[in-house]
Amino acid sequence: MHMEQPKLLLDQPKIDLILNRLACQLIENHTDFSQTVLVGLQPRGVLFADRIIAILQEKYGIASIDYGILDTTFFRDDFRQQDKTLLANTSRMEIPIEGKNVVFIDDVLYTGRSIRAALTAIDTYGRPNAVELMVLIDRRFSRHLPIQPDYKGAQIDALQGDKVRVEWAAEDGTDQIFLFSQDQ
Repeated sequence: MHMEQPKLLLDQPKIDLILNRLACQLIENHTDFSQTVLVGLQPRGVLFADRIIAILQEKYGIASIDYGILDTTFFRDDFRQQDKTLLANTSRMEIPIEGKNVVFIDDVLYTGRSIRAALTAIDTYGRPNAVELMVLIDRRFSRHLPIQPDYKGAQIDALQGDKVRVEWAAEDGTDQIFLFSQDQ
């Protein structure tokens, strides 16, 4: 069987543009962030959230941003169906979310099950006023649940078995996004 190279979807300059656009969209909707909590979803959404927060603070001077990290492993509706042992990540939600606007941040929106789990998990910490979703990549034809992003970096059409891999400079050496097709 012949192995194709993964397809580069987005490179560093394009990702930088997307990150800045998403940060500006957040500013438009949340102004000073006094009523907003950004929540990175474990594991890969945290790296994305860290980048967005750095842009908001360094480029736009927003000093005070409430931020939490949420692990949804045991809130997923399919976690008992897994053949393997799941390892949970940690949640760090030390900020109050009661009556606040929560923005979930994740790298790839695929079936929507992680976001459904995040909606369930966030109830543990209080009742937010509103919940929004920011994703770097929206795989729009793969949804199992009626969940759509409020903020999206890029939208791609990929076959059911295809994989999207987001690489971040902090962990992988450079920012880039690849698509691996089913036969790879």
